[in-house]
Amino acid sequence: MITLIDKLNSRIKNDDYFLDENKEIIKEKLKTSSLNLDEHLISILLSDEELKSAFFIEKNGVLIFDKVKFSWIISNSNFLPDSYTSYKNKIGLIDSNGDFLKSKDDVMLSFPYKDCILEFDSTNENEDRDEVFLNETLAKDYIDTLISPKVLEKAVLHDKEGTKIVDKYNGENLIIKGNNLISLYSLLPRFEGKIKFIYWDILYNTDNDKVPYNDKFKHSSWLTMMKNRLTVASRLLRKDNGVISIQCDDNEQAYLKVLCDEVFGRENFVNCIAVKMSEATGVKMAHASKRFPKLKEYILVYKKGEIKINTDDILVPVGELGVNYKSVVTGLTKEEISRVRDFLHKDSVTENDVQVFDELVKGMTLKTIPEVEPNWKTFTDEQKAKWKVDNAWRIVREVSSASAKKIADVKRTKTTAAYFGIRTARGILYLIKGNYSIETPNPNIKLIFGADFLYVNPCDFWEDIKTTRVDNEGGVELLNGKKPETILKRLISAFTQPNDIVLDAYFGTGTTGAVAMKMNRKFIGLEQLNNHYEKSINRLENVVNGDKTGISEEVGWNGGSSFISCELSKFNEKIISQIIDSPNETIMDLYDEIINSPFLLNYKVNLESMKDFKNKEEFVNMSLIEKQKLLVEVLDKNILYVNLSEIDDESKEILKVDKRFTRSFYGD
Repeated sequence: MITLIDKLNSRIKNDDYFLDENKEIIKEKLKTSSLNLDEHLISILLSDEELKSAFFIEKNGVLIFDKVKFSWIISNSNFLPDSYTSYKNKIGLIDSNGDFLKSKDDVMLSFPYKDCILEFDSTNENEDRDEVFLNETLAKDYIDTLISPKVLEKAVLHDKEGTKIVDKYNGENLIIKGNNLISLYSLLPRFEGKIKFIYWDILYNTDNDKVPYNDKFKHSSWLTMMKNRLTVASRLLRKDNGVISIQCDDNEQAYLKVLCDEVFGRENFVNCIAVKMSEATGVKMAHASKRFPKLKEYILVYKKGEIKINTDDILVPVGELGVNYKSVVTGLTKEEISRVRDFLHKDSVTENDVQVFDELVKGMTLKTIPEVEPNWKTFTDEQKAKWKVDNAWRIVREVSSASAKKIADVKRTKTTAAYFGIRTARGILYLIKGNYSIETPNPNIKLIFGADFLYVNPCDFWEDIKTTRVDNEGGVELLNGKKPETILKRLISAFTQPNDIVLDAYFGTGTTGAVAMKMNRKFIGLEQLNNHYEKSINRLENVVNGDKTGISEEVGWNGGSSFISCELSKFNEKIISQIIDSPNETIMDLYDEIINSPFLLNYKVNLESMKDFKNKEEFVNMSLIEKQKLLVEVLDKNILYVNLSEIDDESKEILKVDKRFTRSFYGD
């Protein structure tokens, strides 16, 4: 493949204007010409459409030469694409001039390979592969091929009737097996701007991830991987009210926050939620003398557009009412008390509302609990707690409020009512007990109903969710990293409505999909590892058939719904299977087939070297395992998947049923 930099190199070398006597490019002259907007250089670049597209920006009908980009590219050694970024071995915050700084408001995260796509594909978490970074400018064609929509195959519908092969997609719940970056791009044609909520339990960039990042750039590789995925996720989210939440830990939280600020906009940051994930026991306590043991993880939340959190759906039960709840409202019916509380819950009331409210509470009185419940003194503590909860709709406590007293003091000069309402400067209505002493500095005059405090907002510190003993939740086992369904229930409840689409690109064992189905939401799950993909299907089949674990009892789940599982259609994977299954007697035939099909090879492979007789002799003398490993390594992993544009290519051997399903998915 001829890259942009190859074309630029070739074009400049064909013009003596920038060459020395040895026909080598004079870099400094070329650089100076770019800075001075030399007419000769500009004419060369404009004469080629690809070079023109790469180095010129059109604004208001005028072409503007991007001399910074051009200067940076020609500064690479021999214009070779082995140095993809303006910084090497430096990670930090930079300003708009590229200068590193310690603190400023207008900052962005700079790291090696920042402007690259990180090529990585594995179906085995122990598979060792070298990283390849593809620069968006230098390898545009290669990247376009990598992330173009793919053919889908092996589509199977799973419902209560069992499983069956399908050839049409009608918006069902969906699991796709394949690289999640490529899968995300394959979702764009159908789902761009349509996803309401995204949850990712990402790779934390620890040794437990089992991803073989290059040690020298481990941190940068992780950031590049995340930036690639966040960029396309932003396109998938609904523009008016989409939300993404990403769970991580201390290893990358701070850097991920800055990266998300850049991708989604700092103004769209919603929360950094701390979630208690373990107890202060076990191995972690052995290091308590060196550092405070880690009990928490984080959920970063970002939005697009304007959102409204469904606060009533995420309230946490307190469990019981305290000793200060000791008075019972009498003289009003249950319906009248309900109307009183409705007024107290209004965001803003009018003076007319206050008059209606005062009339409503005119017949109200307060009694002690023993006066209302004759058996109170014989109740056990447990019975008393239960009675308070059952009667919380009419039980109140008295609290002080200096600001409320100022308003009440004024109203006391106009009324002798035992109970009345006051309107604050913000338009909020308070219920006041009127028989207080005006001389008392801070009396208990404001009445609060217990029912309004049986549940509280969890805010941004979630310590109430049980995160242990969930290894077998959903009927599938995952010993480490499995998130409880209750975390997903709270997030999905907060940000979505029934039938909204929820996306998880790190699907794992399918927790997000399980909760989405139980809460009547649509889900899309992307998973790359064979083991996790199989477990997620197993788990979701359990959900369809009435799984009773997790949140099932809480939401009254009895089974139902359905989902489709499918895979990105593979190409080179078929050859890999042949290589792995090949005996020593026939593997040389595969060697010859591969070197005679150069389109199968990674662009870095020296084809002529592989054809060299001596190297072929060396291959013959390798062990079978060494031969298999070499042949797998030289294949282009980016054509493991078949591009949608090649769906009718007979050499790809796409089944008719897969063609029909793929076309229905993309709307063709």
